[in-house]
Parts: sequence; C-alpha cells; structure tokens
Amino acid sequence: MKNKNQIFLSVIDKKTKEEIIDSIANNYGISKTEAIDEVTSEESEHLLDYLSGPIRSAVSLLFKRYALA
Repeated sequence: MKNKNQIFLSVIDKKTKEEIIDSIANNYGISKTEAIDEVTSEESEHLLDYLSGPIRSAVSLLFKRYALA
C-alpha cells in the first residue's frame, strides 16, 4: 500500500516533484535517488518533516488541495 508521500508525489506535476526532491537532497546532502527512497519508504516521516522554508508552506497547501493533509 502506498503511503501519503508516495500518493502525493504521484499526483503532483513533474516540475513541482523535482523541486521538492531537489530541496530534500540539498538539505540533507544526499542524491535525488536517495531523497526519493527516503521519503517513500515504509518508515518515512510526513513529507513536510523533510522540508523547510517557503517550499514547506507551499507543499502543505498542496497536500490540503489534494485532500491528503
């Protein structure tokens, strides 16, 4: 079963997904592949827990828009 992060990343547009993954990879000093693996694993935290600043607020609004909040 998909977790909310997986569902969210599958319904948003490609550009937004890339921005989110880039932000996480840069914040944690990991590759984009590692960032995707981290946020989509069964043990992952809520996607917002991996984000900070303006992108966190924007993603929070998108979660509400897609009724995943």
